[in-house]
Amino acid sequence: MEDIVKERISAAALGKIFGYEPLYVSGLISKLGSASAVFDLSPGEADEVLGPHSKYRGRINRAAFEEAAGELQRLEGMGCRFIACTEKEFTGPLKECPDCPAGLYYKSSSAPVEIFADRPLVAVVGTRDISPYGREWTRKIVDACAQAPAKPVIVSGLAFGVDITAHLTALDCGLGTIAVLPCGIDDLYPAAHRKAAERIVSSPGSALVTDYPPGTSPVAFTFVRRNRIIAGLAGCTVLVESKANGGGLITCRLADSYGRDVFALPGRVDDPRSAGCNALIRAGTAEAITGLPGLGEQLGLGRYNIRKKKDFCSMVSEFYGTLADAAELKGIREIAGMIADRRGIDLEELCYISNKPYNEVARIAVRLESDGFICTDLAGRCTINARKS
Repeated sequence: MEDIVKERISAAALGKIFGYEPLYVSGLISKLGSASAVFDLSPGEADEVLGPHSKYRGRINRAAFEEAAGELQRLEGMGCRFIACTEKEFTGPLKECPDCPAGLYYKSSSAPVEIFADRPLVAVVGTRDISPYGREWTRKIVDACAQAPAKPVIVSGLAFGVDITAHLTALDCGLGTIAVLPCGIDDLYPAAHRKAAERIVSSPGSALVTDYPPGTSPVAFTFVRRNRIIAGLAGCTVLVESKANGGGLITCRLADSYGRDVFALPGRVDDPRSAGCNALIRAGTAEAITGLPGLGEQLGLGRYNIRKKKDFCSMVSEFYGTLADAAELKGIREIAGMIADRRGIDLEELCYISNKPYNEVARIAVRLESDGFICTDLAGRCTINARKS
């Protein structure tokens, strides 16, 4: 058996044995120099290293090794692979963490060196209950990263809200993205993001990753432990929106404990979805993101000028210039401007402010939505389509 194959199998086996005590396994590998060295210990040596009464003493055996070997072989048939923490292609930032896992399971169309090579990694995290403001700024932040001289990989957790917005924006902008799962690589959570996961797997430099062994189901504590991988992979973490006790705060505090830079998007003081961000900034744990100019330099991606996009109302005017007469165009511009100035404004408010009848406002809103300029929810609240912001 090749040394590298033996090392991967050994690391995978140790991950199953010590997975919930990563400090133990990282210390063991550091002491012996490799994962395979653990399985090469004689009974006497094992007693000396682990202690004769260790609860793990009887679990480090040939059966555990063979089980891991069979599992990796089965996963390979599913397009999933494993990389040990001792391999040179294993991501450097995560290797520096004291609770580094024994290895990572991953699913990707790219080789490990393309996924974990010396490229900057930026974590973008936040609430599942994303607001129009949060969605707009998630896209703006990732788009700004895509314009940087040093193109980063965007890391997040594939969850609803900020996470999936960050992943999809990264792919739309030509960046690689890594989705860290709260379950085994043979599972997917949330299942609703299966198409997005497939797109990630097929995109160059992108991957689904997890340190959980196959068969691990997503439960409350697996999400919390998963956050350490997100924080450990990335050189810096950006919190877009978070409630006072949101999971994104855990990721940011872990990143801070690893000595990584943390950034947060400030929000309204009366918005619960910004409470976590504002608290981190107030405590000095996170640096506030105050605009796009200079953001890339803040994140360590180099100095550059952000491309200025056309003003929303200008895009609306340009699009409808030849499709509507002067009176129609004036009405469309007016409604579009109100939606741009007041995120989440509903049709009744638009009628009140514009002094236009409901049927006219509704007709314009439907037209703007059908042409991709705005989105409306079931309550009739209107926001700019994130792709137009």
